[in-house]
Amino acid sequence: MQKITRQDLLKVEKPARYVGGEYNQVIKNKENIKCRFAFCFPDIYDIGMSNLGMKILYNVLNKRQDTWCERVFAPWSDFEEIMRKKQVKLYALESKDSIDKFDIVGFTLQYEMSYTNILNMLDLGGISILSKDRGENEPFVVAGGPCACNPVTISKFIDIFMLGEGEELINTLAEEYIKWKEKKLPKIEFLKSIKDLKGIYIPSIHTKDNIIEKVVIKDMDKVPYPTNYVVPSTDIIQNRISLEVFRGCTRSCRFCQAGYIYRPVREKSVDTLLSQAKEMIKKTGQDEVSLCSLSTIDYSDFNKLAEGLIDIGKDKKVGISLPSIRIDAIDVDILKQIQEVRKSSLTFAPEAGSQRLRDVINKNITKENILKGCKLAFENGWSNIKLYFMIGLPTETYHDLREIVDLANSIVDLYYSLPKEKRRGKCNVTVSTSTFVPKPHTPFQWFGQNTIDKIELKQQFLKENLTNKCVKYNWHNPEISRLEAVISRGDEKINDLIYEAFKNGAKFDSWEEKLNLDAWNKAFKKLKINPEDYASKEYNLEDKLPWDNIMHGVTKEFLKREYNKAIKEETTPRCSLKCSACGVNKIAECKFMKK
Repeated sequence: MQKITRQDLLKVEKPARYVGGEYNQVIKNKENIKCRFAFCFPDIYDIGMSNLGMKILYNVLNKRQDTWCERVFAPWSDFEEIMRKKQVKLYALESKDSIDKFDIVGFTLQYEMSYTNILNMLDLGGISILSKDRGENEPFVVAGGPCACNPVTISKFIDIFMLGEGEELINTLAEEYIKWKEKKLPKIEFLKSIKDLKGIYIPSIHTKDNIIEKVVIKDMDKVPYPTNYVVPSTDIIQNRISLEVFRGCTRSCRFCQAGYIYRPVREKSVDTLLSQAKEMIKKTGQDEVSLCSLSTIDYSDFNKLAEGLIDIGKDKKVGISLPSIRIDAIDVDILKQIQEVRKSSLTFAPEAGSQRLRDVINKNITKENILKGCKLAFENGWSNIKLYFMIGLPTETYHDLREIVDLANSIVDLYYSLPKEKRRGKCNVTVSTSTFVPKPHTPFQWFGQNTIDKIELKQQFLKENLTNKCVKYNWHNPEISRLEAVISRGDEKINDLIYEAFKNGAKFDSWEEKLNLDAWNKAFKKLKINPEDYASKEYNLEDKLPWDNIMHGVTKEFLKREYNKAIKEETTPRCSLKCSACGVNKIAECKFMKK
């Protein structure tokens, strides 16, 4: 085995991805460590370093004196080629030790299309891909994150799944591992010792009859939060401070998995948030604070928080950025103050063009809300609007698609109806569509996905009709969305599909330029699996689903009620207005529950 040299790094796209040494990285003396944890993000450094979950758990584990957590990312193709040629194993950035030398190798499951990267990283790290093949001297492979809500599709590769919020659970896992290690017992004894912990799912031990409940953090003000996280040495996707405002969502958009699996809503106090923001600005030197929660503008004291952040950031020229916001909750005064530091486009997500379809998905906004929000934005200096929609939603018709076109045109017309002195240059409206993917633990989990042929016809319809010069149309590759649906709704057979696709050369499947459809099609053909049997299958409400033993709080009875209301085009108010008895209070206290 050879070493990576300076000359090797000069041959690749971004050498900084592979060298470590960043500001705030944690270095420890290995001699004092009882548990070494490799935190693996199954995509490139640029994306993984933007992930808040990695920052949080890296901080939690490294606060322990007996544990050292290091970061590992998937190498881009140019660097992997050099690694394989020189027989260099995948390594962690802090110590440069290969991941097979660690005690626990943990993967965060953020997106189903990264699963082949998990297999590739294990293979590149010298770790057996199948858990049944792992010897006593190999690390335990654990996984957690939002996609763990259907663990069955990768259960052959993972020893331990961690379900729910990991801050407390990952500490417990490290403690139990150290106890087991000191006793020098076989690996199976460690698995047995943790099998009854809340939030732990072990495929080799648990059966489909074992109900596994997620772990929930109750007090967000007390939860550990990183203010001195690792600052990247190169540009990444989101090179800014991430300030988590709250967890959960009061909305009940029926397609949104995150809105259900992260319930209930738990907020941080304004004082805690402002204190964390000050510390992060001081300890990272970054010049932008991004408020990251599912619907940040629903924060109960949003205006006070925004004003406080603006005051903190003004002198240091630190800007504030908001993700996609509720167009019916826009506060122009606050947005104007934010714009004074850094001007940007506004992003709204109507999700559907027609009111009928917005009622089906429970979006709870009207065309009047949308136009009113855009008018306020235009009158106060904005001229760039981004709109996100889904196509292929349950019950969708071409009339619904036509209303996407009409809405975009109405927004442009609205801009040019304003007096000239209130306009700032050309109006730009960007319409982006993604393909609906039915997700587990949502009211739409029983619906099937549109076939690729249907999606392509709908995309073509929008291309042909979004012809306004002020409107730009972007769309997502439906092949990727179909694979995502197959994996997210899959059963045990999908393990073999993923393994075959990997062996055929599949990796970086979420990257359109890397998507190897031939590798997947060969796998489908060899295993005699029809992708439509998973992606487009319509389940009956009484069918047993592969993920039924995973409990994320909301009950199946509640999801069924929401499914039936969608069919009837009936809406459900958000939790903060009226409790809909979703059942989450059975595993975690909800401040909106019926008294």
